[in-house]
Amino acid sequence: METVVWSKPENERAGTPLLVMMHGYGTDEQRMVNLFPQIPREFSCAALRGPMPIGDHYGWFLLDYFLANDFADVITATNKVFAWIDSVKRNHSSVSLLGYSQGMAMASTLLRLRPEGFKATVGLSGFVLENDLLALSESFDSPPPFFWGRDKADPVIFSDAIEHTEEWLNKNMALTARTYPGMGHRIEAREMMDVNAFLRFYVLR
Repeated sequence: METVVWSKPENERAGTPLLVMMHGYGTDEQRMVNLFPQIPREFSCAALRGPMPIGDHYGWFLLDYFLANDFADVITATNKVFAWIDSVKRNHSSVSLLGYSQGMAMASTLLRLRPEGFKATVGLSGFVLENDLLALSESFDSPPPFFWGRDKADPVIFSDAIEHTEEWLNKNMALTARTYPGMGHRIEAREMMDVNAFLRFYVLR
């Protein structure tokens, strides 16, 4: 990852739980940086910038309106995030993931490929990729904790993607699902209060 913004200076990170935060399509890491004050202070948060330029902003892989993607692009981005995590994880007590919109697709893909590597995962207003290769390779010894927050009337995430995401999460995850009427395709304080409680319960207790 060429651009990473941390919530703590380097000399304060040792031994802390790490929260890797991934933004949505056509935005950048600042969207995640804005959430730092709403994450439990015990965490070291790292907001990553997606590697693919999308106009003046960034994403993780190309998407169309129906959220179709080139899986080779997905794996390329995933491997870049894995390499970065591997370079820093020894300094931390655990690693958890938080992804917004397309960042949720990234977070869930990372979890599917390395289920033992993450303490907890948060997905906000996003989706899980529907992919046969991922489905064949994934194996969970026990359901990992996963928080899914969204507005049921979110105008951005295609309905088929939501249907698949709901089915997959219920089948494979220890799911905490919350909906926030009127939120739209955003992140709001009431949602982050629930995320805070989820991270405290599954990572800090």
